Amino acid sequence: MIRILRAGPLCTLQDEGRFGMLAHGVTASGPMDGGAFRAAGALLEMAGSTAVEFTPAGLAIEATEPLGAGFAGGQFTVTVNGKAKAWPGKARLKAGDRLEITPGPAGNYGYLRFEREIDVSPVMGSRSTNLTVGLGGLEGRALRAGDELCFGELGVPVTAAAKSVNDGPIRFMWGLHADLFPATVRKAFVSTPFVVSSKLDRMGARVEDRAGVFAGTKSLTLVSDAIVAGDIQILGDGTPIVLLRDHQPTGGYPRIATVSSADLDRFAQVRPGTSVTFQPVTVAKAQGFFR
Repeated sequence: MIRILRAGPLCTLQDEGRFGMLAHGVTASGPMDGGAFRAAGALLEMAGSTAVEFTPAGLAIEATEPLGAGFAGGQFTVTVNGKAKAWPGKARLKAGDRLEITPGPAGNYGYLRFEREIDVSPVMGSRSTNLTVGLGGLEGRALRAGDELCFGELGVPVTAAAKSVNDGPIRFMWGLHADLFPATVRKAFVSTPFVVSSKLDRMGARVEDRAGVFAGTKSLTLVSDAIVAGDIQILGDGTPIVLLRDHQPTGGYPRIATVSSADLDRFAQVRPGTSVTFQPVTVAKAQGFFR
């Protein structure tokens, strides 16, 4: 067992996600940075399928039994009983050991995985927490100080996912409703910097349109249809929002674009106040990013 001593906002349990449920109005959830989630597991010889996902405020836990732990994602600092460890990295915890993760210079999400499975019951085939609807994880809620997590069987070997290295613009495919926007607006969208807003959570991240790219856009209300993670939706007031892992199942605002899955992890790690630009690619090009 481990005991949560400190947990920042939006600290949750996440596994790969509950796929296949969107037709029933349930989104997949899962890690905001899937690559970092898998990297934390790959640091261990065996890893349970579920991680503690934490946010910039960090996390502190106390082990009550010997347990292997791997940690990755963002840039954080980590100590065990006050002694610094490498990040990303791993630690062998003994009973009574205290592992503490504190904010670093970059990134919004980090992952703590263990060599054993966290003993919470799957809901609809997954242990992932969806905070929007209170589903899965530990009682469908964020973790908090005083929570205790028990462990079951040993996990399995995990292979880190291949990375599509790109430090440039956030790459996207033109969306279902792109043609509803004038060519001048689409051109400005790919040539103008936006700023990630402080209004972000697991459902989505708003970006500030300081140049007014969408300021003159006619408000559009459409028949609701299915949404996927990475869709860039333009709200009625012209605010763009990049929809993330706990996105709503359907929406009636136009989606001008969909961020490539190769760059969605990276976008999720961009801290508020940071400037981002967007670059269009073809579907065929995006499918080749992982090859």
